[in-house]
Amino acid sequence: MRSCLVTEAQTLLRLSGVRRVESVFFGGGTPSLASPSTVAAVLEAVDQAAHLPADSEVTLEANPTSPSGARLAAFGAAGVNRLSIGLQSLDDTELQLLGRTHSARDALQTLAEARRLFPGRVSVDLMLGLPAQQVGPWLGQLRMLLGRCDDHLSLYQLTLERGTALFTQVQRGTLPAPDPELAAEMYQEGRAVLREAGFRQYEVSNFARNGALSTHNWTYWQCGQYLGIGPGAHGRFVPQGAGGHTREARIQTLEPDNWMKEVMLFGHGTRRRVPLGQLELLEEVLAMGLRTDVGITHQHWQQFEPQLSLWDVFGASQEVKALLAQGLLLLDHRCVVVGGVGSCQEAQGALTTDPQAQEGKGPTRRGRGLRCSWEGLAVLDSLLLTLLPRLQEAWQQRTPSPVQGG
Repeated sequence: MRSCLVTEAQTLLRLSGVRRVESVFFGGGTPSLASPSTVAAVLEAVDQAAHLPADSEVTLEANPTSPSGARLAAFGAAGVNRLSIGLQSLDDTELQLLGRTHSARDALQTLAEARRLFPGRVSVDLMLGLPAQQVGPWLGQLRMLLGRCDDHLSLYQLTLERGTALFTQVQRGTLPAPDPELAAEMYQEGRAVLREAGFRQYEVSNFARNGALSTHNWTYWQCGQYLGIGPGAHGRFVPQGAGGHTREARIQTLEPDNWMKEVMLFGHGTRRRVPLGQLELLEEVLAMGLRTDVGITHQHWQQFEPQLSLWDVFGASQEVKALLAQGLLLLDHRCVVVGGVGSCQEAQGALTTDPQAQEGKGPTRRGRGLRCSWEGLAVLDSLLLTLLPRLQEAWQQRTPSPVQGG
């Protein structure tokens, strides 16, 4: 497995033509069960095939029961500098319900050890919307965790996966189905508690203080390129090393044995390659960017679509005007950037101007583009149901551009 991970990393880095890697994330399954030497071998391969700066973010996902303190330290020596701990709950009954083998005490002990070894760089998650879960006790867990956690916390709603014991119990009626209204209340109350505690909700499910954002995940939300290494991994990049010019979605073979056979035969285990059209890419830019509190700036949008501005797409839409009037979306004046020099010009009939966009003096601080308000982040799915069709309509009516986004 170690040899195949190294080989596939080398192959895909060569295909991508990438010369600098900003972050590495060991996730999926329980990578903390792997040997620290495997992590070290992959990082060494990345650094040799491209450049992995010493200050790059290297994250390892860990379950509270899998790594001891000495093992966590060994991962740190191998190059890991950030931990993401799958804590999920501080209630032992809920942990058993989720099929977890650790206890709340185990979770808090692992968290304390992780913070000692990786101060300021430990992330934890808490699940909401479990069967029979109530708002008050769940908020009590969140407040307890705030007294023990570091500077990054994620709130995830339970998704019932077919084939799991929990799914079967709900299907048979031995457990009540999760209540979506209660889950929504937990989410809203949890956001408020975290906000009061000084956390910034920088993405729909992710909260950070003291600048402890996950730079790796930020790449996804900004539609940056990334390579997926290992069984079942997903990636999105332009295969420039193979003469490609179009971004592809790549999916690696899921079954580990088959994946290893393919890597040994071909140098990689890519099972599926899907070229992304320009409209598909813009849809991703919109859907992923609006997950964040920054949204989509005019400058960022122009990197992918230099001809059709955000204002061109959404400025005249009555549906978007209604969302702006409700305070769910913010769309400011158009910012035009030419040759690296910005000049912001207010569009005629501008619907609203974000006051924060006026704080800065340069173009990078003005013309913030399209983003959700704090209230809008909580209803992002419904907003996208309005925005994506507007993008599709504007794309069909546009004048074809010879420039394609990368």
